[in-house]
Amino acid sequence: MTGHSARWKLFKFLKVLLFSVIFSITVLFLVATVRTFTFDVDAGLQLGKWENTTAISLHLSPQQRKNLLANFKAAIQIPTVSFTETNVNTSALREFDGLLRKVFPKIFSSSLVQHEMVGNYSHLLTVPGSEPDLEPYMLLAHIDVVPADEADGWDAPPFSAQEINGFIYGRGTIDNKQSVMGILQALEYLLERGYTPRRSFYIGLGHDEEVNGLHGAANIVKLLKSRGVKLQYVLDEGLAVLDGVISGLDGPAALIGISEKGQATVKLSVSSAPGHSSMPPRESSIGILASAVKRLEENPMPRLFGYGPERGTFEHLAHKFGLPLRFIMSNLWLFSPLLSRVLERKPDTNAFVRTTTAVTMFNSGVKINVIPSYAEAFVNFRIHSAQTLQEVLELVESTVSDERVKVELVNGFDPLPISSYDENTFGYQIIKKTVQSMFPQLTVAPGICVGNTDSRHYKDITQDIYRFAPSWFKPGDPQRFHGVNERISIQNYEEIVLFYFQLIQNNDVRKLPPPHSSQHEL
Repeated sequence: MTGHSARWKLFKFLKVLLFSVIFSITVLFLVATVRTFTFDVDAGLQLGKWENTTAISLHLSPQQRKNLLANFKAAIQIPTVSFTETNVNTSALREFDGLLRKVFPKIFSSSLVQHEMVGNYSHLLTVPGSEPDLEPYMLLAHIDVVPADEADGWDAPPFSAQEINGFIYGRGTIDNKQSVMGILQALEYLLERGYTPRRSFYIGLGHDEEVNGLHGAANIVKLLKSRGVKLQYVLDEGLAVLDGVISGLDGPAALIGISEKGQATVKLSVSSAPGHSSMPPRESSIGILASAVKRLEENPMPRLFGYGPERGTFEHLAHKFGLPLRFIMSNLWLFSPLLSRVLERKPDTNAFVRTTTAVTMFNSGVKINVIPSYAEAFVNFRIHSAQTLQEVLELVESTVSDERVKVELVNGFDPLPISSYDENTFGYQIIKKTVQSMFPQLTVAPGICVGNTDSRHYKDITQDIYRFAPSWFKPGDPQRFHGVNERISIQNYEEIVLFYFQLIQNNDVRKLPPPHSSQHEL
């Protein structure tokens, strides 16, 4: 009787437990389903009543379009290549300076615009506004480009600016002379039409961004800091318009970078006694180092998806996905671990999940029959926003876990602060409004830059840094960045000029309109 009673109690307990589990799963499913079809964080300010500051419109004649294109082509044809921090093409930079003065006469002759050369080859332009109490903003771009070799398989010489099927081919077309020329061309047009800004702004054109910006952007910031300048926000290169690049997304999306991953270059080295290859030791310096490198590759940094700005990206885009992706991305509170395991399978999306590990150099040996006494490898880490440089170094040490392997930090820095992107954030909403007024079909979302830009030098003089230009990327285009056949369509370059033309005027609003939600409060 006692045994029967105990079994009956156990049965009742398991029955209640099963019911509780089923009930909990059902509630979770219902909550997730409701959230899926009601969740849309992209509503924002598009319905707010904005002050109209775009009084000047841009209508270009065929001749003006021809001149605009010729100016851009001339910029691409100057090989402003940065090879290393101490090796930049200074003659090309001087030639580029001459080009700017020639094709933008209004800018360089205007009593309104103050122009300064910084670090010999970088440009700082100051445009004072009529209302000095409004906090200024700053537009950034960079003049230099990475090397390019026609022998790598270009369809046109990389500094020819040749037109092929409506595209201009050349190094710098999307990184970053489209912004350099687009910003200045927009300002030139505004000055021609008698424009005087209400809000002051700066334009910074660095000459060595591709080699860390230590002489260009860093010196511009130093100069601004000496003058006590504080900025409302900074807009630099970074992310773009992605059309068909994000699998499953309904329509194109504009991603505005709100942060950058940090970076670390770590040197691993092993020293041992040299010897003859006929009498090898059990482990050579190369073998010891290869084992250490293998451990780093086989034990990636921890998954951190959902703990950085990448969560905001997916939540802003969720309503533009079909089922079941919409269900998953609308409920990252529940599905982050699942999604992170899916994303980590591909190199381009794994960058959203964690700090990435890339072994980029491995050096050792001087002769085929000599066991080398020294071996070294360099590993580059792109640090996730939820991690610090110090945490990465500690994980490297624990993963290598071999006293024979020396671990040294060559250089590095923490991830950049995450800029605000809520409905009350001036810079983000101004950029968003400009994008949506030009491209109503776009979904705008915050994003994370996996590479680094000149804007990281500006973090001490502004709280909000954004990284975006409306360059239009279709499948295959992201690989052209620093790659072969870099190009931009003629139409897209004209759109970039118009974007900055409108953005500068949109910045003249004194304050943002109230958020859409607050307009309906009783």
